[in-house]
Amino acid sequence: MTSSGNGDHPYNLRSRKPRMVPYSQSGSSSLVSMDTKDVFPSDIHTNFTVKPDGREKILYKTNSGINGNTLPASLEIGSVRVDGFVDKGGGDSVSANGSEKSEKEESFRDGDTEETSFINGNADTQPLIVEDSFDDDIGKVIVKLEDSSETSLQIILQVSFPYLIAGFGMVAAGMVLDAVQHWPVFVEVSEIFVLVPALLGLKGNLEMTLASRLSTQANLGNMSKSSEKWKMIAGNMSLIQAQALVVGFLASLFAMVMGWIPDGKFNMQHALLLCASSMCTAALASFVLGCVMVGVVLLSKKVNINPDNVATPIAASLGDITTLSLLAGIGSLLFKAIGTQQWLSPLLIVIFILLIPLWIYFSLHNKYTHDVVYNGWSPVLSAMVISSIGGVILGFTVSKYPGIAVFQPVINGVGGNLVAVQASRISTSLHKVCRPGNMPVNMVQGCPNCMEAFIGTSVTARAARMLLALVIPGHLIFMYTISFMTAGHTSITLKFSLLYLSAAVLQVAILLYIANWMVHYIWRVGDDPDNVAIPYLTALGDLLGTGFLALAFQILFMLGDRDSDLGD
Repeated sequence: MTSSGNGDHPYNLRSRKPRMVPYSQSGSSSLVSMDTKDVFPSDIHTNFTVKPDGREKILYKTNSGINGNTLPASLEIGSVRVDGFVDKGGGDSVSANGSEKSEKEESFRDGDTEETSFINGNADTQPLIVEDSFDDDIGKVIVKLEDSSETSLQIILQVSFPYLIAGFGMVAAGMVLDAVQHWPVFVEVSEIFVLVPALLGLKGNLEMTLASRLSTQANLGNMSKSSEKWKMIAGNMSLIQAQALVVGFLASLFAMVMGWIPDGKFNMQHALLLCASSMCTAALASFVLGCVMVGVVLLSKKVNINPDNVATPIAASLGDITTLSLLAGIGSLLFKAIGTQQWLSPLLIVIFILLIPLWIYFSLHNKYTHDVVYNGWSPVLSAMVISSIGGVILGFTVSKYPGIAVFQPVINGVGGNLVAVQASRISTSLHKVCRPGNMPVNMVQGCPNCMEAFIGTSVTARAARMLLALVIPGHLIFMYTISFMTAGHTSITLKFSLLYLSAAVLQVAILLYIANWMVHYIWRVGDDPDNVAIPYLTALGDLLGTGFLALAFQILFMLGDRDSDLGD
């Protein structure tokens, strides 16, 4: 096949796939195959960025003669290569049958093809980059992150309402924890406090991760087909059930060990209660919150709101209150059953353990979650351990400072909420231009500069500023709501307010900075941040929040604020 390059004769291409496959730029050879399609020189343009608009766009590369400013426009064909072309300067034609065929063309004729892989198994609309695996002199894929058209005002307007709703949900969770800390099950089985951050962290490990995955797919247009949408939803719901049960079981084991270490005594009935309560709470909370997340993402796209800004805050708003209420209620029921219905806890444990392989089977046989079953455990389990360390801190400090209980879900929830929004936004911006492992030229390399992370002109820096600006007014509202409801054991004094707000601002600033580095690092090594980043970030938020809050109470005590409210 040949082409004349004079504007009248086509470049002849071969297509390996019947559907559109996204592609990218610049001076190199591309792919192979069966069908042919003509591309005229008039169709060639100079586009260096993939700009998805709900469909894929293909950019392909040629192996010589065509300069960086001669690239074909979007084509409704598959992976392609030029079989023949003419130099831009008017050189001789090179054809598939010509003597000037390159070695790379020979390799194509021998059947060597360059494969593409699809995020979450979706090959219909996912914008990807086809990497060049040939010699360095052929050229590199060049993509650039596009600056979002979202203004600072749009970001803060879309984030503020769900942020406040989420905050009030966390205030309610704090009031629940403040009340239930005096219940018999929390007094007699003090190890249950170790479960609190780990189970509350499930909203970051599972529900926020689910919200981020679905938000990314919705923003890419991959949920427009009803059949594929429900396959995606079913697979993700099965996956989070499996992960919730495993995390609940392991968190209870960690709590048992932490209860046994101090005095060397092991109570079997308490151990069974911890395990059954943890697994039952995790399963029910994940199911309820998963259904809510699906509804929020679908509704957000329908009313033209970016689900990245809405879904994760709503997960946070309902996650803490739902999980704490379930844990307190189920734990109390099982505690009352000790001595009369001792078979109840073991029966629940056996049922939930038998359900784990069933949920894993469904997830493995769903193309949207198949890879996550193999690769999605490390962040979830690591996050559980990090959150549990925060639980140990909470368990030690709540006995000395009961006032910490009402504020712990608030400071942890706000930090995890805001950093999850930022992580989801950065991940979506990367997904729009390439696939994991491919690096846009303007992507963050290494640890970002603090000035650029918060004061830069990029949409990521603008979002970081807006999210950080929400911390102080939000926490003031939440603090005085707690005071108005006469909840908690701590007076809202000036010293307390300054220390508490300092802890909150420091926590969120550290999290936003780490998120900017972590999401880009995860992308650079070829993993999907939607599955990896949020569990680590929310768990780190739990650890930092609990640690800074405990430090604030200790400093307050040292400064002489020792009224009866602080310690009792």
